[in-house]
Amino acid sequence: MLDFGSQYTQLIARRIRELNVFSVILPWDVSTEKIKSLNPKGVILSGGPESVTESNTPRIPEIIFELGVPVLGICYGMQTLAEQFGGQVSSSKNKEFGHAQILLEKSSMLFDGFSSGSSIDVWMSHGDHVSTLPDEFILIASTASAPIAAMEHAQKPIYALQFHPEVTHTKQGNTVLENFTFKICQCAAQWKMENLIQQRIDEIKEKVGDQKVLLGLSGGVDSSVTAMLLDQAIGKNLICVFVDNGLLRKNEAEDVENLFKDKMDLNLLVVDAKKVFYRHLKGVSDPEQKRKIIGRTFIDIFDNEAAKLKDEMNFLAQGTIYPDVIESSESESKEARVIKSHHNVGGLPDDMKMELVEPLRDLFKDEVRKMGSELGLPLEMLNRHPFPGPGLGVRILGEISQEKVLTLQNADAIFIEELIQADLYHQVSQAFCAYLPVKSVGVVGDERRYADVIAIRAVETVDFMTATWARLPYDFLAHVSNRIVNELEGVSRVVYDISSKPPATIEWE
Repeated sequence: MLDFGSQYTQLIARRIRELNVFSVILPWDVSTEKIKSLNPKGVILSGGPESVTESNTPRIPEIIFELGVPVLGICYGMQTLAEQFGGQVSSSKNKEFGHAQILLEKSSMLFDGFSSGSSIDVWMSHGDHVSTLPDEFILIASTASAPIAAMEHAQKPIYALQFHPEVTHTKQGNTVLENFTFKICQCAAQWKMENLIQQRIDEIKEKVGDQKVLLGLSGGVDSSVTAMLLDQAIGKNLICVFVDNGLLRKNEAEDVENLFKDKMDLNLLVVDAKKVFYRHLKGVSDPEQKRKIIGRTFIDIFDNEAAKLKDEMNFLAQGTIYPDVIESSESESKEARVIKSHHNVGGLPDDMKMELVEPLRDLFKDEVRKMGSELGLPLEMLNRHPFPGPGLGVRILGEISQEKVLTLQNADAIFIEELIQADLYHQVSQAFCAYLPVKSVGVVGDERRYADVIAIRAVETVDFMTATWARLPYDFLAHVSNRIVNELEGVSRVVYDISSKPPATIEWE
């Protein structure tokens, strides 16, 4: 799939994967060699915020048409298809965002199963529209406001839609994607979890052989699933290192050691590095700098631990997942914009001695959870909310200190405890507290308190690429706030974050 910048790009990829067909997202300006190397069975062109009526906006690379495989353009993808084949695209006076009904003008393999003359409820999101069909293209669907709502090439398997079939608002949108995937591209539904697990195990064996792999195990879902894959592939040649960086959740070190060392019998080394991290982070408040310091310090510690071991460590394993890669813009795009240096793909030194092993880097979070379930990981671990690699380092805004860490650990523990007791924990996808570098006046008993502010955050999401803030009950929020302010002397006020992603990110830094 070529990405032109749509907010729905990841959703399209997920819809195809839900059909048990592998899909990968690439930037529109990816190299010809990369596209050829994948040997695709079909190409989907995403929507995007640009206008083809402007100069120097993204276009479809010629290699896509030279491949001879089916092509489906969606929204901007349709418009640039039309423009590149000699049609005309015009800017609409009235932009169209929301529900619409398309009328099927002509039978098409894309709409197989629907009768000509019938209508489908769809979701529109566009400012431009195709006003003149390109040569050799046929009109297959229309709406009242977009006379050319879908088209196809008369001889070639090239199709285009002005609406978004991937969103739930488009009724029967999955049928359209199924038609393109199976009937037009002739894909086979072979990308299944059990096959994928064996494939990844085989890939690890081929890459690693009988050499040693060092894994930074955090106790989170991603690194834990990585550990189980590696354990099945190379057994005791996997050395797991859990680094207590002083930026963890309350009692995290003890919980991880109990689960992975005592219950799951992994080779686990626990390293107490709190003082080292605090020393390196002293006086640092910039979030990117904090991330990079934490990343470099982790690698330094891994190198030191590897040097202590009898056998040479040739590989470093990480639980990098697909959203990490996408959000870091660690891609082949010539115009990639970095959103953040993610903990798994940013901050690693160029002179790192070990080669990376990242068996999950093309999977979404829920796919990783499914894999973990197949691998036999306990549900309490799989269903735990995500925790960032830099830990509380990106949840304490500004400079980090041991006192702030302790306050935040306790506040976060209260919030999570109350979510569990109220049976709300699994109704939200991620919940945590953030420590704000803002002082506020409060009143405790008969005394005024000038202390810091804690923000609580809870979001609902499927793939962590987009998220909405959770509508937690007011009474519950009031109870959590009272507990935090009354039990923690360093806090005078609690606020609730009601920002969705986008435009905000899930984490504060």
